[in-house]
Amino acid sequence: MCDKQFMKSILLIISIILITSCSKNNVMKPEDFKNKEPRLIIEEYLSGNVKAWGVLQNRSGKVIRQFSADLNGKWNGKELILDEKFNWDDGEIQTRQWQIIKIDENNYEGSAGDVVGKAKGFSYGPAFKFEYVLLVPVKGKEMKITFDDWIFKQDDRVAINRATMTKFGFKVAELTVVFVKD
Repeated sequence: MCDKQFMKSILLIISIILITSCSKNNVMKPEDFKNKEPRLIIEEYLSGNVKAWGVLQNRSGKVIRQFSADLNGKWNGKELILDEKFNWDDGEIQTRQWQIIKIDENNYEGSAGDVVGKAKGFSYGPAFKFEYVLLVPVKGKEMKITFDDWIFKQDDRVAINRATMTKFGFKVAELTVVFVKD
């Protein structure tokens, strides 16, 4: 009888640990950065010319592609038009134009030709989180990939971007980018 009760107690403890470790409370939120510096105001940082370099890693962490990119943004007081040109190490060139609207001090909404629906942006302190679904070309087809994209301002010139890419809730790749403002 004691062994049965002991096993039930152990299972209960393990269940509680698993449930609390997967809880939303452990997930990083943009608000976690609200009182930190330096403040990243995305429409200011991405206005003008910004250079970027990045690596794409598969789900096990292996670097599968690298790129350099040129970004050029124009802010009109309400909307940021951001032109991106990616030069991949295999010779592929990709371009994208974002239209990012500032809703209020902390919230943004974005769109681009290869983005499904609207992107949602959240800005607090040095962090900017961008959530969106991107149509990614894979073997002649377009696959919908969900991006959980975080940019962290380091100083007036440098920001670091970390994006997790998922399909059906499972991580398929990660992207790490360093931005340097001209």
